[in-house]
Amino acid sequence: MSDHQHEVVVRLAQPADVDGLVACSSALFAEDAGTRDPGVNVGWSREFGSERFAAGMDDASRVLPVADCGGRIVGHLAGSVAEGSAMRPVKVATLVSMYVQPDHRRGGLGKRLVTRFASWAREEGADLAEVTAYAGNADAIRFCERSGFMSQSVTLRTSLSG
Repeated sequence: MSDHQHEVVVRLAQPADVDGLVACSSALFAEDAGTRDPGVNVGWSREFGSERFAAGMDDASRVLPVADCGGRIVGHLAGSVAEGSAMRPVKVATLVSMYVQPDHRRGGLGKRLVTRFASWAREEGADLAEVTAYAGNADAIRFCERSGFMSQSVTLRTSLSG
């Protein structure tokens, strides 16, 4: 049975999903940061992902919904929430990363993952949600804007080596 004959279910990650999460995260690193940021360790997911994802499932300040298609993880979102500070006294939810496999894009799955994240963030008492995207990733920026995020600041960077 092909993936497209299975309904895709968005649910919270479970320990059995770690390998699928690492695979999705590795694909995200290769496709996004790997083509846009030479300072990123594109092997991070394979080296540290299993431990990081497993720890995130037990951390109340993090959320990790997955897109499950017949037992295969075809997408994920990693989010966190942090208390405010004296300078910015609001609780902020951060959409840390999100990935949907190419053959599952453009069907509303990303929106379902973001909706799950936003619901969780509201339940956690977050006042704001934020996400960072590479300036060169026009598709991600459009998706974030369609999801209600608006540009607030720009990070400018220069290389200090050679």
